Amino acid sequence: MGLSDYVVTDDLTIILGLVAACLFLLHNLYRPQSLVHPILLGRQSDVARVRNPGESAVYRNYGTGMLGRFPVRPTKDQQVLLDLVRPDSDGSRTLWSTRITNPELRERVAAFGTGLIQSTNLAPQESNVLLLLNDSIEFLIADLALASYSIPSFVLTSLSVLSPVLDSHPPSVIIADAKLLPNLLEVIYDSNDSTHPTIVVVGDVDGKQVPHTQQVRLLEWIYIERRGAQGEKLPFATPNPQDVFTVSFSSTPLGELHGTQFTHENLTAGVAAARNLLPLSNNISPLDTIVSAFPLSTPYGRAVAYTAVYEGTSFATLESAKLFTGEGTTRLENLADLESARALPIPSPTILFVKPAHLAALTSAILEHARKASFLYSLAWRHKFAGVIEGFFTKESLWDRLVFDSARAQVLGKGAGTVRAVIVSGGPLEAQSLVPSRIALSVPLVNTHTHHAIAGPVFATHPLDLQAFPPSPAGSSASSSASDAYAFTYLAPVGPPAANVEAKLLGVDDAAIEDGGDPCGTLYVRGPTVGRPLSAEDGAGDEAERWLETGERAKVAPNGTFKVVSLIKSK
Repeated sequence: MGLSDYVVTDDLTIILGLVAACLFLLHNLYRPQSLVHPILLGRQSDVARVRNPGESAVYRNYGTGMLGRFPVRPTKDQQVLLDLVRPDSDGSRTLWSTRITNPELRERVAAFGTGLIQSTNLAPQESNVLLLLNDSIEFLIADLALASYSIPSFVLTSLSVLSPVLDSHPPSVIIADAKLLPNLLEVIYDSNDSTHPTIVVVGDVDGKQVPHTQQVRLLEWIYIERRGAQGEKLPFATPNPQDVFTVSFSSTPLGELHGTQFTHENLTAGVAAARNLLPLSNNISPLDTIVSAFPLSTPYGRAVAYTAVYEGTSFATLESAKLFTGEGTTRLENLADLESARALPIPSPTILFVKPAHLAALTSAILEHARKASFLYSLAWRHKFAGVIEGFFTKESLWDRLVFDSARAQVLGKGAGTVRAVIVSGGPLEAQSLVPSRIALSVPLVNTHTHHAIAGPVFATHPLDLQAFPPSPAGSSASSSASDAYAFTYLAPVGPPAANVEAKLLGVDDAAIEDGGDPCGTLYVRGPTVGRPLSAEDGAGDEAERWLETGERAKVAPNGTFKVVSLIKSK
């Protein structure tokens, strides 16, 4: 008997067979190509050839190279802070609620600086000013004016350190928001210092809330700026890039006051590092709008803000970035916080600097809307997931148009079509959350690590690194302790060192490293973005040889990416 006696075919069977063969070929031949070559992701840090006993090798960004120089400024023309406001760029952009150009911003900086010096007799390099302002155009103007006239400023990362700062480092002048004035006066009167500083108030002062001000001199911001604008403006000082222009005060996990000095060079280097977070082919431009969850009173938040100033982009910060809020108000890093930027007259955001809680809320909301809105969600998820595993994502696929675009529009509004990059920092990010976030947003996602004593990112992942590694057993790394095993197993990598940071680990297990284990130990860093502790002696040691102990533990993967966990637990 022939084969035809057992197999019966017709035209429909042949057509279905051809379709199945074509689909098989398309699946195997038309796979999306990875957005970045795997070789570049396999070696992301340049590792020193030698190391000292008990230490790891020194790691640098592979783009810098062991023989290259660290970038300390965006270009050679940016020597000090005011140079970031480029006079040759006169395009208009919106900073919070103010539409302004660079020449206008420089004019207001000169007017306020002149009026402040004339009204309060501040002396360059001798006086100091405490900034107690929420993020605003006034904070930016005051910061630039003080730096340009060589008057160091104090900033606080939390109001909890206000009283210790007033006791141990009494300022000559305080620039404060009117809403904070009643609490500020109470702290001043309770302090041990008998000489009270002059207070420059931003906003309208309510006489009923502030009845007793005889012992304190109050000046209005409007008066200061108007006085400086009327007469001849004082010439800007010529500070050295190595001059300290600000001191950032924060509280350690043990509750101690910690101050860090930052020079002009520290911050220009921070801007240079922040600009390298995105690839040069898709870098920040004046057409962008940056929204940040990090206050200007923090070194990283300042670097992000001045990156926007340098690039000429519109800029604003979220509600959660406020230094102080009204009574009974809590700062929540959620979806409503992300939507707070919509109340400002800025263009739709294109680049988001957010915290892990923001990313989690954004991802959850988009995926939940997509799941409820379309019965194709499961099929769309599988196809998007397959693309991410292959190192590819896009917002222009069929599945985005059918399923995810409408969900993004429901959550982000106009931002669904404009957001092109998300940069996350400010806390640990779980590795398992990365794939859902990349599917939901389908834009470059950068996970960075920051520190309160460093102006700019410390570590940052490649924006197109979509690699997902299965959790390794806790005992696979002999160099990690049992307490670190869970964190190092499930936390997402924070990438290689930033473009101008060197990193090494102390207290590593030499035997484990010689056997091929991953180095694990206490994290030390150095570079032009690293500030100097206020307690450090002037001129103590060479800046190039000064390592900062971050108070964290880190582990380095074979591809040169780091995972970082806190060494000191908060009480």
